[in-house]
Amino acid sequence: MTKSKRHTALLLAASAAVLGGLTAPVTASAAPPAAGGTSLDWTRCEVRKGRDARQECATVEVPVDHARPDGAKTRVALSRIPAEQPSARRGVLLLAPGGPGGPGLDNPSGKGQRLPQEIRDRYDLIGIDPRGMGSSSPVDCGFDLADLGASKQRPWPAPDGSVTGTMETARRMSAACARDGGELMRHISTANNARDLDLVRAALGERKLSVWAVSYGTYVTAVYAQLFPHRTDRVVLDSVDDPDPARVGRGWLAAHEQGVEDTFPVFAAWASDPATKGRLAGTPAGVRALVLRLAARLDRAPVPWPGANPAELNGDVLRQALLTALYDPDDFPRLAELIRAAREGRTPPAPAPPGAAALQNSVAVGTGTLCNDIAWPRSAAVYAKGVAESRAKYPLTAGMPRNAMPCAAWPYPPREAPVRITDEGPSDILLVQNERDPATPLAGARRMRSALGGRATMVTVDATGHDSYLDNGNACGDRTVTRFLATGERPSSDTYCR
Repeated sequence: MTKSKRHTALLLAASAAVLGGLTAPVTASAAPPAAGGTSLDWTRCEVRKGRDARQECATVEVPVDHARPDGAKTRVALSRIPAEQPSARRGVLLLAPGGPGGPGLDNPSGKGQRLPQEIRDRYDLIGIDPRGMGSSSPVDCGFDLADLGASKQRPWPAPDGSVTGTMETARRMSAACARDGGELMRHISTANNARDLDLVRAALGERKLSVWAVSYGTYVTAVYAQLFPHRTDRVVLDSVDDPDPARVGRGWLAAHEQGVEDTFPVFAAWASDPATKGRLAGTPAGVRALVLRLAARLDRAPVPWPGANPAELNGDVLRQALLTALYDPDDFPRLAELIRAAREGRTPPAPAPPGAAALQNSVAVGTGTLCNDIAWPRSAAVYAKGVAESRAKYPLTAGMPRNAMPCAAWPYPPREAPVRITDEGPSDILLVQNERDPATPLAGARRMRSALGGRATMVTVDATGHDSYLDNGNACGDRTVTRFLATGERPSSDTYCR
């Protein structure tokens, strides 16, 4: 759940396995070489803006279907920036991306360069585009352009709470993936991403992986640690997904209602502070009333917004802009300007659209992951009931978190049950979680902490926003994570960073 706010189209852009005895097979080609060796053909990555010149790229072939390791293969793209102090090198640190549908190939050049020097000295920084994503063998469902708008990425119901439109969208997007997604689309899942990681580990020549995982990456990494517990070294789960095996992605979507309620008061306090230029109201309660009133007005009378998708500022566009801005307090001024513009009947310049091919790809991967992980209800009545309950209790999100994603009409049944996260395995995991997070709320992180038991400790950070370590957290939390990655030292028990 990348920076996730930078991947609004990725995070829950589509609708969202004890493995029935199936474990990830290690084929002859995937057997680990001696630690420190490699079976990869590293070459300089293609030159791109923002990409570190030291970053190298390679690909690993993995089975499309891990139950048939000798069958068709697909490519997974990797990158690395080698440890900067070879004499101090400990191993590799995988920078696991969020999403689902988030790219990670350039993480060593991006977030990896924010890591303290003592971490960059000790680890090769590894990036990955998960199966179906980006520079890996990409999938594409050929979605309608209208279904890719920012406010369509999550299932906002009609202004009166009807789910008819979202059910129609679910059928349309699912049919597109059945038509154009190809065989790989049926095998994009969290469990398969985890199995791919072990083949990546083997190809890197490493006996163990250290990981810094963010958002959806925390769930993939927890599943990896469950399936391959003795292949983990030092694992950081940052902004942590709820591992509930009964709901998986459906639970992540539902978590937004509480996450927004946890986080909105911080925006409301800022937007009513006399020190805030152009504050929106005189009190936090006034800001909340303004947002709810304005969204309802825009439901009835949208403001034209040429060049945007959709080409109007309606209630759902405003609600989605609110949700997105709560991921990062640095975005509060942009949200406030949008609110002021809407109140005055005008719009700011239309946001630059993301690249069409990349957006199609990310939404397709997100759809495949969420829908293949677990079966979603197919009855509109289930969603209508949930939406009505959510709208009454959590008006800021207007019922969206309990509505239907494309998974409500997904044509393929899950191939396996979700992996149940347990406390079986070495104690080598540190969770870091902001108290106020709109996407992965504290309650879900606590459930992951409970599931991991003695395998983990958790640092709760008195901070607001998604992505804690080196981003929206605080100095105490950052020091705790850095110390663990550099030395292996964790707090002796769960701790709080004020």
